Amino acid sequence: MSAGDIIVALVVVAGVSFDFTNGFHDTANAMATTIATGALPPKVAVGIAAVLNFVGAFISLSVAATVAEGIVESGAVTPVIVLGGLIGAISWNLATWWFGIPSSSSHALIGGVIGATLVGSGTGAIEIEGLVSKVILPAAISPLLAGLLAAVGVTIIYMLIRRFQEDRAEREFRWLQVASSSMVALAHGTNDAQKTMGVISLALIANGSIAGGANFDVPTWVVVICATAIAAGTYSGGWRIIKTLGTKVVEVRPPQGFGSEAVAATVILASSHVGYPLSTTQVVSGAVCGSGVGRPGAQVNWRVARNIVAGWLLTLPAAAAASAVVYAVIELLGGGAFGAIVAVVILAIGCFFLWRANRRHSVDPEEAISDDAVFGPEAEKRTAEAPVAA
Repeated sequence: MSAGDIIVALVVVAGVSFDFTNGFHDTANAMATTIATGALPPKVAVGIAAVLNFVGAFISLSVAATVAEGIVESGAVTPVIVLGGLIGAISWNLATWWFGIPSSSSHALIGGVIGATLVGSGTGAIEIEGLVSKVILPAAISPLLAGLLAAVGVTIIYMLIRRFQEDRAEREFRWLQVASSSMVALAHGTNDAQKTMGVISLALIANGSIAGGANFDVPTWVVVICATAIAAGTYSGGWRIIKTLGTKVVEVRPPQGFGSEAVAATVILASSHVGYPLSTTQVVSGAVCGSGVGRPGAQVNWRVARNIVAGWLLTLPAAAAASAVVYAVIELLGGGAFGAIVAVVILAIGCFFLWRANRRHSVDPEEAISDDAVFGPEAEKRTAEAPVAA
């Protein structure tokens, strides 16, 4: 096996690892509000999300093609650059997960690839037009659009149900919320799993393993392993971020959760269809904030919302900086298989210690949002007492 093949194998391992972190980091995108309202038990919710993430990864490959060909010049990218980008993105994902910040795994991955490419090949290797039109502009517009649509949609929902019995309305919308959150999970798989497929494909193109340009196609085995990894990560649950997005931004009621999730799923699926590597985290967070504006009597915690936005703004440059450092370290160690192996081993050691620390401070799924929302009989009691409309 050549040094190039070893590095590509490490890229595949790192890509699968990133998809796993993407899964547990972004579980909250689909299921946070459903768990918060008690529509589904936590472990059932993440189980459904995992299955639909897996299925969604097979629906379309447009986003994978954008990541592989439309953001950096594929001819200027080497497998070492891709590996550095993945390690930087994983590091940022783990850091934001530890602190419960619902940042964008998508932008962490894109920022990581850009940072390593800048150091390895210079600014000329960045597709500026593609970066602006397919990443930056959608990142700025999508949460605002989702928030606006969710505010309008939730306002209309509460106008329509204001004459209904409160407990009946809450009960019926819990079933609808299960459907809407399932659509978000499907959309998440359709958009997010493809980004890692695109990055792994970049490394395969650079190694000469597959063709680029007009003949580019994502290998089936890449689709399968990425879909499996993101589903496994989703099933493991991201309880820290679920708590933030499900309860700390705004208290979510079933009609409100249904409205925000329906809007988020629509926006994400539309972006996947046209090949935009959208941040599902940004879309869902924007929709949750908008739903709080639309529900009479709800109070959005704008301080938490501002912290989430700060995380969004930091993600691209922070992941790029981390990946640039990783790439530079690999180059200092010779730029070959030895440096790549050392970088992966350091990442594995860091993950091990983080796992140990998480076990000591683990968040029980049944208590993940107990500060603000209650499960079981208490949830039913709270649902019955809460007004449907003010």
